[in-house]
Amino acid sequence: MGGAIIGGYVKKHPQEAGNVYIAEHGEEKTARVAKELGVCGCADVAQLAAAVDMIVLAVKPNLFSAVLPQVKAALEAQGKAKIVVSIAAGITLDDLKAGLPAETKILRTMPNTPVLVNEGMTAVCPAENVDEQELAAVLSLFESCGQAQVVKESLIEAVIGVSGSSPAYVYMFIEALADAAVAEGMPRAQAYRFAAQAVLGSAKMVLESGTHPGALKDAVCSPGGSTIEAVRILEERGLRSAVIEGSRACSAKAKAMNQKK
Repeated sequence: MGGAIIGGYVKKHPQEAGNVYIAEHGEEKTARVAKELGVCGCADVAQLAAAVDMIVLAVKPNLFSAVLPQVKAALEAQGKAKIVVSIAAGITLDDLKAGLPAETKILRTMPNTPVLVNEGMTAVCPAENVDEQELAAVLSLFESCGQAQVVKESLIEAVIGVSGSSPAYVYMFIEALADAAVAEGMPRAQAYRFAAQAVLGSAKMVLESGTHPGALKDAVCSPGGSTIEAVRILEERGLRSAVIEGSRACSAKAKAMNQKK
């Protein structure tokens, strides 16, 4: 995920590649990844903190207990307020505040896996001391690999349901569409391409037209035609309700996991 974010940023801002630094597990891996991404490598977190104004913690939640003290020590050695951005699920703003110097400008984010193809959706939750310019810089970073919007941290479980986990639901829908085409005789590889492009194009229509999804659906449904017959069956079988209930169950599970932490 960290590599995807850097890749999107460098592609959009190639002149900034020399201002991007990374620190990986071990100097050998750092050198290899830095070369692949065309950015600068650092020997450790302390060197990284000295080189940048914004640190993105692109690590899994189970690694935070090991990484955060290193970041705190590095920031304290710098003696300067810097921006720290976390992409880890379940790590709250309070968790980050407790583990970092008080003056740190902290933002919690929730990107999803389509960031890997520059079509991600990222929620950004800033702490109270983050100013507009700092927030704009973080939004710009994530907009280089998709779209990003500010949300209240209290909505983070809703974000997980609607965008963080929802690619899995969409993949299931694409697979089901393709299976139907295969049942009608279409080769599977071709069926996946037709189904995936239909989903991509439909999503683009929603985003770019500004038209309500229901109105776009109605525009495809000719009176007495084949599309409205398919819609009738999908409604009868509970597609809409299943998606709503599944997404809400995802959000509820995320909330319960955070409370148990």
